[in-house]
Amino acid sequence: MTTRVGRRPRSVLAGLVTALVVAAGCVVGGVSEPEGQEPPPGGASPAQTRADGTTSVEEFQRDVADARGLAERYWAAQFRASGERFRPVRRVIPYQRDGEVSCGGQGLPRNNAVYCSAGDFIAYDVNWSVWAFRQVGDAFVFYLLGHEYAHAIQVRLGIRYSYTIQQELQADCMAGAYLGDSVRSGALTLDEGDLEEFREGLLAVGDDPGQPWFAEGSHGTAEQRTESFFRGYERSLDACGLR
Repeated sequence: MTTRVGRRPRSVLAGLVTALVVAAGCVVGGVSEPEGQEPPPGGASPAQTRADGTTSVEEFQRDVADARGLAERYWAAQFRASGERFRPVRRVIPYQRDGEVSCGGQGLPRNNAVYCSAGDFIAYDVNWSVWAFRQVGDAFVFYLLGHEYAHAIQVRLGIRYSYTIQQELQADCMAGAYLGDSVRSGALTLDEGDLEEFREGLLAVGDDPGQPWFAEGSHGTAEQRTESFFRGYERSLDACGLR
């Protein structure tokens, strides 16, 4: 997967007013420990699981930087097209231990990635993320950053739902739109197998089958998350309920 600066994506943000200031706290986004899987103790395994060779920590770090830059350019263009000022997420923070990074006074757990509205930052467990990157592929990193960045956009637009699952599935759709629009504009080039990597990653992070949809923290089943992501990927932001 490679990136370049492409054409400006079409905006669907016109008419949305960034009028609400979301209360300080954590918006926990998208990717938690894949069901039935644990990253190996002490960090990601050095074993290579992909034939393309993109399993090094250095490659992972480059992909994180590329995904962040791509998301910033995409959302800046959307806001600019609707006459709104865009503020990029302040920081993207890797961490390794439980509680090493706090959001609103609450320590973040391992094996997760979150957007924290209190500090306007994205944080991710680097050991878990590198492990997932090696298991699924580099496309996972672009989805991961895209989903968490979507939570930051929800905050900027004042979008709040009654149930966590609504917030999460919309973020999946927005991540799909950001990636699909970036491919269509030429800003992002997918390698062979990247679409399947998106699908594999989404299938891995669905809620347990017995998780009630209305429970706090529900993100959606693997099928719901996959459907939401690819709806956005194929139909852009119009499919994500932003207006």
